[in-house]
Amino acid sequence: MMTGFLKMHGLGNDFVVVDERTHRHDLTPARIAALCDRHTGIGCDQFVTLRPACAEGADVFVRFFNADGSESGACGNASRCVADLVARESGRAQVGLQTRAGVLSATLVRPGVVTVDMGVPAQGWADVPLAEAMDTLHLPMAGDPAAVSMGNPHATFFLPAPDGMDPCVAGPELEHHPLFPQRANIGFAHVTSRGSMRLRVWERGSGLTRACGSGACAAVVNAVRRGLVDRTCTVEMDGGKLEITWRGDDGHVLMTGPATTSFTGTFSPEDYPR
Repeated sequence: MMTGFLKMHGLGNDFVVVDERTHRHDLTPARIAALCDRHTGIGCDQFVTLRPACAEGADVFVRFFNADGSESGACGNASRCVADLVARESGRAQVGLQTRAGVLSATLVRPGVVTVDMGVPAQGWADVPLAEAMDTLHLPMAGDPAAVSMGNPHATFFLPAPDGMDPCVAGPELEHHPLFPQRANIGFAHVTSRGSMRLRVWERGSGLTRACGSGACAAVVNAVRRGLVDRTCTVEMDGGKLEITWRGDDGHVLMTGPATTSFTGTFSPEDYPR
C-alpha cells in the first residue's frame, strides 16, 4: 500500500508530513530515519505525523520526529506548517495543535503566514532537563550558555561575533554534553540590536538546519532573561526571519513566520527497513 505525504518547510527547515488520521502506517523509528535520509529516502530535517486529536481545543494530534528517528516534544516551524494545512482544510483561521508539549493555539495571519502560541517556557533545571540542580541562566560550561525548555531542551550561546563558534564543529559535542540527559538543541546567537539577533541552531537528532522555530523562541527568551533584547525580537536565521514575542502579562511566547508546501508524493513503507 502506498503512503501519501506532503513536503513542507518553514524558512528552509523542511518536513515530511504523513496523515494518519484515518489510517495508521507502519512508521518505526528506523523507517522514519531512512525516509529522512536525503540520498536514499525523501529527505527532511524532521518527520511529522498527524493523528486524531484527543485533547480539548485541539483539531489534530501532531507528533514530531528528528532525522535520526527519535521523537521530539515540539517543533515550531513544523507547527506553523501543520497549522497552515489544517486552517486551509477547515476554512478557519484559528486551529489547535495537540503535541507532546501540550495544546498549541495557532492563527493564520494570511495565506502562508502563521502565528503559533508556543506556550510558557520552562526555566527550571529539572524542566529543561539538566543533569543536576543549577541556575539555568548561566550554565557551568565554557561559553556561559543559558538553558530553557520550549517543549524540548535548548541551550543558547551568546556570541560577540556572528562566526564566534562553528555550529558544525561545536554542535555535535554540545548536543551530547553530560549536563543534558536528553541531549539538547544548541543555539549560537549574536545580538545585533535590542530588537534583532542572528541565530544558527544545531538541532538535536537532526544537525544544523536552515531555521529552528523553537530554537528562535528559546534564544529570545534567554536573551530577554539576560537583558540583551526587548520582548519582541526579529530572529534572522540562514533560511530567513521569524518574529518572536515573549509576552510579559501571561509569559506565553508567540512565533510568527511563513509555512510553505513544496510538493506531494507517495512512498511504500515496505521499501524501507523496519
